[in-house]
Amino acid sequence: MLPWAIVALWVAVIAIAGPLAGGLGDVQVNRAVDYLPASADSTQVAKIQDALPGGESTDLVLVYHRDGGLTAADRALAARQTAEVAGAHALTAPPRAVPSEDGTTLMYPVSTTEPGQDDEARTAFVDRVRETVRGGGGLDAEVGGPGALNVDAQKVYGSLGGPLLYTTVAVVAILLILIYRSPLLWLVPLVVAGVADALSMAVVYGLNRGFDVTVTGQSSAVMTILVFGAGTDYALLLVSRYREELTRTARPHEAMAAALRGCGPAVVASSATVAAGLLCLLAADLTSSRGMGPIAAVGVLCALLAMLTLLPAVLVLLGRRVFWPLVPVYGSEPKKRRSLFAAMGGTAGRRPVAVLVAGGVLLGALSLGAFNLPGDLRQEDSFTSKPDSVTAMTTLADAYPGRSTQPITVLSPDDRAGAALAKARTTEGVASAERGRSGGGWTELSVVAEARPESAGERDTIRALRDGLDGSHVGGPGAQQMDLETASSRDLGIVVPLVLLSVLLILIVLLRSLVAPLLLVAAVVAVWGAALGIGGLVFGPVLGLKGTDPGLPLLTFVFLVALGVDYGIFLMHRVREEARRGAEPTEAALTALRTTGGVIASAGLVLAATFAVLTNMPLVGLVEMGFVIAVGVLLDTFLVRTYLVTSASVALQRRIWWPGALSRTPAAPGARAPELVRTP
Repeated sequence: MLPWAIVALWVAVIAIAGPLAGGLGDVQVNRAVDYLPASADSTQVAKIQDALPGGESTDLVLVYHRDGGLTAADRALAARQTAEVAGAHALTAPPRAVPSEDGTTLMYPVSTTEPGQDDEARTAFVDRVRETVRGGGGLDAEVGGPGALNVDAQKVYGSLGGPLLYTTVAVVAILLILIYRSPLLWLVPLVVAGVADALSMAVVYGLNRGFDVTVTGQSSAVMTILVFGAGTDYALLLVSRYREELTRTARPHEAMAAALRGCGPAVVASSATVAAGLLCLLAADLTSSRGMGPIAAVGVLCALLAMLTLLPAVLVLLGRRVFWPLVPVYGSEPKKRRSLFAAMGGTAGRRPVAVLVAGGVLLGALSLGAFNLPGDLRQEDSFTSKPDSVTAMTTLADAYPGRSTQPITVLSPDDRAGAALAKARTTEGVASAERGRSGGGWTELSVVAEARPESAGERDTIRALRDGLDGSHVGGPGAQQMDLETASSRDLGIVVPLVLLSVLLILIVLLRSLVAPLLLVAAVVAVWGAALGIGGLVFGPVLGLKGTDPGLPLLTFVFLVALGVDYGIFLMHRVREEARRGAEPTEAALTALRTTGGVIASAGLVLAATFAVLTNMPLVGLVEMGFVIAVGVLLDTFLVRTYLVTSASVALQRRIWWPGALSRTPAAPGARAPELVRTP
């Protein structure tokens, strides 16, 4: 009756969670300013703008371009269309044409507060402007500017959910079919992972409503990847042990109970370690990273809950036939066959120091590629395919070299607005400055820099404005990017030590050793460096990416350390259990690799494949994150766990368990401790 009761309980949970999960997309925020710390200067600008008459402005640039030079008819068409835009919408000022020196381009800066703070209204406004601004006959007419870029980003993030989910499900399904070689078994963990994903979406929606946790398109995508990747990993461990127990136990429910006793503690310990590492992101200053921590942790814990309750119940109800055609027979002995991991372990066991040194040198050499990572990612380079707004900005950059095409926003107290305006006009690097709206004690100034957007020159101008305008706030797209990079650097220095310390303490408690945890942590840090290095060799030269997302080092570090230690727990705890039975250190290490290597390799392949799904997404930040984590997981699975950790265990012998009892006293012959992980 218990399996049926568990299934019924999950049906009730999903019936409640389903409507909540459907609301997650409605609470996502994806503007650049939504990722920034609340204390950032550009964030303060956005908040104050919300309180100004009409709220935050939507700033566009209408761009008309002809390669051979604009004709009189082109200019007349541009004038008619911009007049139509002005007549249909409440603009803050009439559009004014700004011709390029070479005569090929006209730009019309346009600003309005008509849509207010409503994202749908802002999208509808930009779409209506795009319907009006049309070229033809060799004339290119495009809509760019910060407002158009934000709308295009919102559309991309809004379109991620379906393709991401379908692609992830397809990848996991293919791998499970290859691993299980069964027409039915692969479907069970996949469906359970889908249930866990729905539950995690509902929980995150509740966190947003109840605790104001920031939900972005990036964090939602990563959560789905983690649910399917980590959940499938836990399923692989459980199903492998369950299959083994079915050959020893006649009744499926007894076999499942034995399987849960055997691998359940390892799964719980590893998932708790991953969740603890992810929750360290709560110390981040970036709002997006701080929200990523609990959201990703929810995904891991929901996957754990489903795989340790719903999956066992369904498998017991389906019985042995779920494994058809390779049904485990009670009383049968597993076939003896040559093990790839036994061969790998033999190599590591014969010359452990040489293997360890060679592997360390290889990881170190790969890490040098990180110096080749592209510079900071500009907003217009954040898409893998160029939407209309990006092509417009590219046209402007070529036609107006050395001139800014997007304003810097300055908000000054009303009593200082006149002085601030005068000071801004005389600030080095400023081309022009005009007074804007007033309200709530603040006056908005629109400042145009001489340098192009997000260039070193514009950054110097923003710094000069911030230094020279006391009591004022400086924002806009360029300032937001600067604040993003500053906060990312600060978070890296705070969160990384916190993650290392928390994971190290957990490992010390689990493994009752100091040397083994230090070894595992050092290994995953080396993997992170190597994965970033490979990214540096691939992003620019191969993929043609023009920048590196500022949050990439921190997020990939947290995920690779947490997930890499996850596999380390499975392997090293098995080494420890073998040592407690009386096995010599070399035998314990090689036995652990031989018995756990297959399932860890399968789990690593699944996790790497799920993160690799992100490389097919249309945003550069997701592509880079997916690539680095997927490469890092593969390095960890097939190099570090297989060769380096095993070689270190053999080379250090009992010293790897220092200062624990196993480092001093050999286990008594015949002593047998319960296994944590035991897999074929």
